[in-house]
Amino acid sequence: MPRRERRSGEFFAYIPDPLQGLPLRVSAETGQAVARAERAVQRLGGARMHDLALVSRFLLRSEAIASSFIEGIAPNPKNIALAELSESDEPVLGLSEAAQQVARNMTIVRTATQALASVDQLTPGDLEELQIALVQERPDLQGVRIQQNWVGGSSYHPLEAAHVPPPAALLDDLMRDLTDYLSGAAHSPIIQAALAHAQFETIHPFPDGNGRVGRALIHTVLTRRGLTPDAVLPVSLILATRRDEYVAGLTAFRFEGEPDSPEGVAGINRLVTVFADAVGHAAEQALVLERELTQLRNEWQSMLEEGRRRAGRVRAPRRTSAVLMVLEGLPGTPILTPATVVRMHGTSLSGAASALSELAEYGILSTVSIGRGNRAYMSPDVLNLITVRERALASPAFDTAVSPPSWKVPALPPEGR
Repeated sequence: MPRRERRSGEFFAYIPDPLQGLPLRVSAETGQAVARAERAVQRLGGARMHDLALVSRFLLRSEAIASSFIEGIAPNPKNIALAELSESDEPVLGLSEAAQQVARNMTIVRTATQALASVDQLTPGDLEELQIALVQERPDLQGVRIQQNWVGGSSYHPLEAAHVPPPAALLDDLMRDLTDYLSGAAHSPIIQAALAHAQFETIHPFPDGNGRVGRALIHTVLTRRGLTPDAVLPVSLILATRRDEYVAGLTAFRFEGEPDSPEGVAGINRLVTVFADAVGHAAEQALVLERELTQLRNEWQSMLEEGRRRAGRVRAPRRTSAVLMVLEGLPGTPILTPATVVRMHGTSLSGAASALSELAEYGILSTVSIGRGNRAYMSPDVLNLITVRERALASPAFDTAVSPPSWKVPALPPEGR
């Protein structure tokens, strides 16, 4: 141990109140913030949601990127999409460990969120299974912790920590209370998501993976309660962008005193307001993305018609043709191989290869090497659009022309598309 760390002293662990039966006094300001967020999410439901539902996989990938940005990893969307391709259809050479890790985490979180959203009664074991899957390469860090941990400060002692979670001996009761609360509907969906996320982060029950599990709980609640049944909102990106507000909300939630004391009421309302604002912004930005995807589809249709006209293909493709099926699913799978098309759409291998080649001929797709003479087809339009949207989400003004990104983001695509 370094000499400067050889010290003793007193520290205090924070023990949160149970969520079950928590008295909640919502201020007018907080209630209005929650209502605004709910209306923003409901507007998504009224839009043409097909494309946004498709790209939800990419939004969840963005959520995985947000998790990794917070943890110091920043692979770009193209490399993550290639890593996902490598997991499912074709081996891709030269991928970084960071990209593969994010792709794995994205698949794990998506699968687990869907499973957690469908069960009647959540248990602490369900959350532990998710954590174990996320840290599968570190068996020594799997499962509920049996020692005291802390956030911030020294690696050797908690004397200067920003937060000291409750002692390990209290975790069984706190985790059971949390999952019982998650299984019910005592509060509105956004309030429930805010409180459950903050409670989990406060408990910090695992040696590693707390951030990723805590963010997955946000989607679990919103999906369980029917607020976002199909589309995943990029809430983590908003929280990462407005990190100071987010941390202030968590800190306010960790008040001293009773929940119905002035400090308790103010702390809970502060957290819920910050969280509701993040959900509202996430819904608004998701709607922008959906509109941009609709515009892309219109461009693709024009390019397809013009390309077929130039090639002398007078007849429009059948609705069941491989070309149209690839275009239909392109926002959700921006990098494909013939094997990907066969798996997704059930076409013949030759039909899939012909469709991809035709779309590349018209400039809708381009090719990318995946090693040893193999190639995949990708949509630069979709990948660039996601990159531009991620950069905008990293700006406090949601516009990089107004304010620069507040955390590390992928480089701007060529020509700013």
